[in-house]
Amino acid sequence: MNETIHIKNMVCPRCISAVSNIMEQLEIPYVSIKLGEAKLVSSLNVQTKNSLSKALQNSGFSLIDDRKSQLIEQMKNLVVDKIHHSSGDLDVKWVDYIGEKIHLDYKYLCSLFSSVESITFEQYIINQKIERIKELIIYDELTLGEIAFKLNYSSVAHLSNQFKKVTGMTSSQFKKAIDKNRKFLDKI
Repeated sequence: MNETIHIKNMVCPRCISAVSNIMEQLEIPYVSIKLGEAKLVSSLNVQTKNSLSKALQNSGFSLIDDRKSQLIEQMKNLVVDKIHHSSGDLDVKWVDYIGEKIHLDYKYLCSLFSSVESITFEQYIINQKIERIKELIIYDELTLGEIAFKLNYSSVAHLSNQFKKVTGMTSSQFKKAIDKNRKFLDKI
């Protein structure tokens, strides 16, 4: 009988690899691991679950047991995956995308997110986009116009205004700054 466990703070392919290594070290057979969850071959006994929990915590992850936290983590993982790990342009209607993936009412999910997190879901999306913009500016491979297009901003001015509002500096000031002030994706 398969069991799905939910794991907090998985934000990138390296996280999947780290969780996979933990599972293998603890000899926990699994079917698959993706951002935020692992499908196990069978249910865990209490002792194994405690060992897994400790090993995950030592690597910066944690098990999520309650349904609301699982939904919020799933929302976060969908946003991080779409903004930071998809290769195409970010032309997505979040209301449709999140609703389609989670199969619950978008307004309910946003309300739940706001009640548990200290920001709205929309602000979370904006913060993730700003971190992606910072990353792309540091890489210095795309113009600001190309970044705006890639992240589905209506214009460079819109991107610039949002960037300044969130970071307190213009994109060119950020590019010149010694301390780039990047944030870990799981801390946003």
